[in-house]
Amino acid sequence: MASRLLLLALLAAACCGSIASDPSLLQDFCVADKMSKVNVNGFTCKDAEAVTVEDFVLSGLHIAGNTTNKQGSAVTAANVAQIPGLNTMGISMVRIDYAPKGLNPPHIHPRATEVLTVLEGSLYVGFVTSIPGSKLFSKVLRKGDVFVFPKALVHFQFNYGTDKAVAIAALSSQNPGVITVANAVFGSTPLISDDIVSKAFQVDKKTVDWIQA
Repeated sequence: MASRLLLLALLAAACCGSIASDPSLLQDFCVADKMSKVNVNGFTCKDAEAVTVEDFVLSGLHIAGNTTNKQGSAVTAANVAQIPGLNTMGISMVRIDYAPKGLNPPHIHPRATEVLTVLEGSLYVGFVTSIPGSKLFSKVLRKGDVFVFPKALVHFQFNYGTDKAVAIAALSSQNPGVITVANAVFGSTPLISDDIVSKAFQVDKKTVDWIQA
């Protein structure tokens, strides 16, 4: 009897696991209706009669982003905010431009795995596993190389060269989100208490204040 109960429990767990994923589309598309005031997990669908081909198009991704900033990088997004037709499709992309020594700083995408391809130049990239462990997986990529950043893990890209670099990345969410670690910890609104940050990083409060400034 005990063995039968165990078998039933395992079968139930397997069945639950098999359906614990995003549901499949029930129609050809669900173009985002950004004018709707209905709050759902995503966007409501625009009336199919009002959908046009322009809802599935974005132009300009061939244009380099402005890298004249402190990080020396620029991310040009192509997600549901720019392409309403991506709503419910579970995919998006970005173009990333890097000045020489430019950095896309450590960050996470809470809702997406990322696949990055180098189009120009070379990049040093990496991600860090979750705790325990916090192991760094890193690699120098050159033109044509592809790298995977697992969902929700801290990752980065750095152009260590003297020429510009360009990459394009696909993400497994229409709205992957981004949390830059330094901004989240040292630039939140309101600020995280100095006592908490200084103890977490084992530095004095003056150093925390200096970074926040």
